[in-house]
Amino acid sequence: MATLFEDIFVVEQLNPDGKKFERINRIQATGTTFECDLLLDTNSEIYPIMEEEKITVVLSSTLSLDGRPDDGEYDQSGEPTMADNYEYVMHGRVFDVQYKGSGTVSVHVSFGGLLMRLTGDQRHLENIRADERLYILIKKD
Repeated sequence: MATLFEDIFVVEQLNPDGKKFERINRIQATGTTFECDLLLDTNSEIYPIMEEEKITVVLSSTLSLDGRPDDGEYDQSGEPTMADNYEYVMHGRVFDVQYKGSGTVSVHVSFGGLLMRLTGDQRHLENIRADERLYILIKKD
């Protein structure tokens, strides 16, 4: 399965703990379908996101349209990929999955130092495993 998670999020706040880095914003958002909480670092110089904006967020194990697993190297063939349909894409690794009780789980991912925490019902996040490599694909709605 290529797509591990997908939802539309409403950005509620930028930098909830104050701005730490000049070109990085930490967005705090809530999913409209699964009501997951998202905390995500993004490069604000490359892809500015504002409060109250809606963004579609997809977590995927591959960029291949047919679901073929990645071989770990950048595909320079020029063939269409999932990334063609999104505006901002990062690749990272799941470094922690915490089960909070009451069916809630928090998934922690590092995208080369930009961090993500996605918290929600484990039924919606059960396909994401610790130490897994994945892509995050984002576009504004």
